[in-house]
Amino acid sequence: MTQVRERPKARSSDQAETMAFTIGKIGVIGAGQMGNGIAHVVALAGMDVLLNDISTDRINAGLATINGNLTRQVSRKLISEEDRQAALARISAAETLEKLGDCDLVIESAAEKEDIKRRIFSDLCPNLKPDAIIGTNTSSISITRLAASTDRPEKFIGIHFMNPVPVMELVELIRGIATNDTTFEACREFVKKLHKTIAVAEDFPAFIVNRILLPMINEAIYTLYEGVGNVEAIDTAMKLGAHHPMGPLELADFIGLDTCLSVMQVLHEGLADSKYRPCPLLVKYVEAGWLGRKANRGFYDYRGDKPVPTR
Repeated sequence: MTQVRERPKARSSDQAETMAFTIGKIGVIGAGQMGNGIAHVVALAGMDVLLNDISTDRINAGLATINGNLTRQVSRKLISEEDRQAALARISAAETLEKLGDCDLVIESAAEKEDIKRRIFSDLCPNLKPDAIIGTNTSSISITRLAASTDRPEKFIGIHFMNPVPVMELVELIRGIATNDTTFEACREFVKKLHKTIAVAEDFPAFIVNRILLPMINEAIYTLYEGVGNVEAIDTAMKLGAHHPMGPLELADFIGLDTCLSVMQVLHEGLADSKYRPCPLLVKYVEAGWLGRKANRGFYDYRGDKPVPTR
């Protein structure tokens, strides 16, 4: 007599793969330029946001920036005053990581340093509910490697917003090797709610945008370093000759020269190609603390009424 074998029940991990997950409450770690921008667009899209940083002063500075940017949008008639007030009401301060415990998604937006990000994830994971997703706004670091430093690599994903977040339309979504379909689809729907366009990138150093953009900026710095043109000539050439809205050196200052250097280092180390070697002049500016707009000096000096080239 032939025995009929009972079909084995799906394991919990398999079930998790097929179950839909809806993201409602968001945590953002890092209240700086990128983090406050993410909180801004999430709140404007109607979702509750908790904003965290290493100090209350930093959180308050981030909230003040959000208010200023929302007010600017009102003055330009992009949103109403009611929209501004409603968005601000949806953002709360989270002075500790414990307060992110009921979030469905927590997006890390700290400095572009792997050791800092790993430390944040180590401290964050014990405070999260089991089904919470962790996203990272890294612009270059391996998603797979960062995911491996957490207790939930299958619920970890790259969600790379462009700067400035309230203005730029694109978000790169990057899966690590362990990221499951439920996580990816939930984050895809989340980004759609923000009215952003998604570009799906593979987990290679710097992904798509910065893989193309940062070597261009680095080459502009080499052009300056080698004396081919001065700051003003290089930026004018690219604005008028290539129709770029911002010259590459002006853009580098806007991004932050420390971030530019970090991305180039990731590209150089990750791809082992000499064409990604950071320009020595970029290294020198970062060593001097001339990091661009946020430090009031970079390839331009911003301490006066009008930016002045420094070379």
